[in-house]
Amino acid sequence: MTVSVRAIEPGEGRVVLVVVAHADDVTLFLGGTVASWADAGWRVVVVRVTDDRWDSVGSDEGSTMLANRDEFERAAKILGVADVVELGYPTDTLRDVSTVELRERIIRAVRTHRPYALVSFDPYSMYGEDNLDHVVVARATDESAWTSQFDLHHPEHFVDGLEPHGCFERWYFGRRVMDVTDVIDISATLDRKVAAGCCHRTMMLNFLNQLRLQAETGGWRLPPVERALADGDVEAVLSPLLRAASERLGRRHGVGAAEEFRVVRFGGMEGLLAAIGERI
Repeated sequence: MTVSVRAIEPGEGRVVLVVVAHADDVTLFLGGTVASWADAGWRVVVVRVTDDRWDSVGSDEGSTMLANRDEFERAAKILGVADVVELGYPTDTLRDVSTVELRERIIRAVRTHRPYALVSFDPYSMYGEDNLDHVVVARATDESAWTSQFDLHHPEHFVDGLEPHGCFERWYFGRRVMDVTDVIDISATLDRKVAAGCCHRTMMLNFLNQLRLQAETGGWRLPPVERALADGDVEAVLSPLLRAASERLGRRHGVGAAEEFRVVRFGGMEGLLAAIGERI
C-alpha cells in the first residue's frame, strides 16, 4: 500500500467531524493534525461520546466530570476546534450501550454538521486496543458513515430540518494503524499538541498512577512519575513522551514529527470518479 506525506489542503470553511470516546483522545491520537486542519481553514467539530466520570485519581465523580470537561474544552481551544458535541455516556460502559442507539446519535451529528471528512478510531486496526469504548465508537462511527445517507434511517431527523448526508473522506486512527495511507507532518503544530495534552491534567495524573501501580507490582520505582503525582504537574513527564512518539513517527516518514492515518476517499471507489465523474 502506498504511503504518502499529505499536505493539508485549504479547508475553505468545510467541516471535519471527529468522533472520540474520551476527552484526551483528540490530542493524543491526532492533536497535531487537528491543529493543522484548523490553521488551514477547516471547521473542526469534535463529538465526545463519554463523560470521563471515573478517569481521575484521588477525586470524586462529580469533580472528575467537571475537571475533565473543562480540561477538554481548554485543549480543544488550543487546537482550534470550532465546536464540541457532548453525548454524555458514562465512561467505560459503552459495551452495554445499544450500537444502534449510539449510531443514531452520531448520524444526527453527521447530518447536522455535514462534514467533508468523518474521523474516528479504525475498527479494522485494533491491535493492542484494550479500551472497549474505543472499539464501540469505532464500529458505530463506521456504520454511521453510510447509514447517514439513507432517507429511511431515522426519518425523525428530517422533521428537525436535517437531510441525508454523504461524507467524501473517512480518516481512521488508532494506537497502531495497520494500513497507513496518509501521513501528516505535524512539525509546525507539535508544540500545540503538547500544550493541549498537558491540559488533561486530571486524566494524565490517573494514567501516571496506573504506571506507578504496574511498576510497583514488577518491583520498580518511577521517580519522575512519583514527583508528578506528588506535585500534580504532568508536563515534565508528558511533554517528552508526546514529543518522542510524534518525532519517532516523523523519522519513519522523513519529517520532523508525524501522525498516521488510514484514509478512504469516496467509499474506496475513486476510480468511478475518474471514469464517469465531472467536477462541480
